[in-house]
Amino acid sequence: MLLFLETSREFGRGLLSGIARYSRLRGPWQVHRWPGALDSSLPEWRDLKIDGAIVRDVKAVEGLARSGIPVIYAQHDKESYAPFPAVITESESIGTIAAEHFLDRGFQHFAYCGLDDYIWSRGRARSFRLRVERSGFEVNVFRQPAAKARRAFKVEQKLLANWLGALPKPVAVMCCNDDRALQLNEACKRARLYVPDEVAVLGVDNDILVCDLADPSLSSIALNTEAAGYEAAMLLDHLMKGGAMTGQEIPVRPVHIVTRMSTDILAVTDPDVISALHFIRLHPNRLIRVNDVVRSTNVSRRVLEMRFKASLRRSVQQEIRRVRVNHIVQYLVGTDLSITEIAVQCGFGGVEHIARYFRKEMGMSLQEYRKQYKSGPPAAVSLR
Repeated sequence: MLLFLETSREFGRGLLSGIARYSRLRGPWQVHRWPGALDSSLPEWRDLKIDGAIVRDVKAVEGLARSGIPVIYAQHDKESYAPFPAVITESESIGTIAAEHFLDRGFQHFAYCGLDDYIWSRGRARSFRLRVERSGFEVNVFRQPAAKARRAFKVEQKLLANWLGALPKPVAVMCCNDDRALQLNEACKRARLYVPDEVAVLGVDNDILVCDLADPSLSSIALNTEAAGYEAAMLLDHLMKGGAMTGQEIPVRPVHIVTRMSTDILAVTDPDVISALHFIRLHPNRLIRVNDVVRSTNVSRRVLEMRFKASLRRSVQQEIRRVRVNHIVQYLVGTDLSITEIAVQCGFGGVEHIARYFRKEMGMSLQEYRKQYKSGPPAAVSLR
């Protein structure tokens, strides 16, 4: 089998991890891993006796598509690969979870910074904008210069800084991936803008090396790339045994948001709403009620509800449920505790109670959620 995937980014490394896991369990496979850059030429693969390949859709692999060898593409700059199978990122859900992350924090100004030539970036921009617009706000999208020479980062950084400076503050900016988020972070420094106080920055891929070493550290959407890599390997195994290539798609979905300093802020100024939010987040494992939250503030229930909706566009009860379900999800995807143990940790009287509560809010069972999303650090979720 030939693998032509990048190791320089978390997306490619995640796919490779899933492929390796399948190979260990169902193989072993003899893997030819080509370490060159994506724009480099392939080795003389006809001499390698390749039975199948998982590759990026770049010019270097065009010959494979005509060879009759089963090929699975990992999306790079195309929308459709039919009849070839492909690993496709779910742009709609990625942009939606980013918008909800910022909306949950009370932002009213939004922007998107991507890479205009790539369909996955444009798709994330579109879904981010649509979700924000459904809440009554607008999104300012950065447009890259048409001339390639002006896209060199030293040149583009000035354009980014000027664009950021003109945006209303505080502003929440989704970036198409972590590399772009890092560039935006640096442009904020050039523009003398503080992250996250004036500009909150969110990336995609949760590349630890990029996110943790940034200053400040970058929040990012983690994707289920390892699970997708495993599924791609399983499908390739089927194809190499004679299965037909019919344009099958393997989705890469957002799993959770890893919140770091770049979005660790609430764009809320009302002191009583802030007090209520702090109280709710301090007690995710208690069955608190709205009146409990009201007592943590200096206003009546009616006034708090009005101010809460004005600041966050949701009720106090909705926030209690959102934080409580998020707490449950942290245990589901971040630990190996049993459902019974999670029920105890989250303050529920038993498994039936927590199961009913979770299904009502998330539309699936606890076991289904854990099976679908368990991977990496705890999640940050938005309710349906």
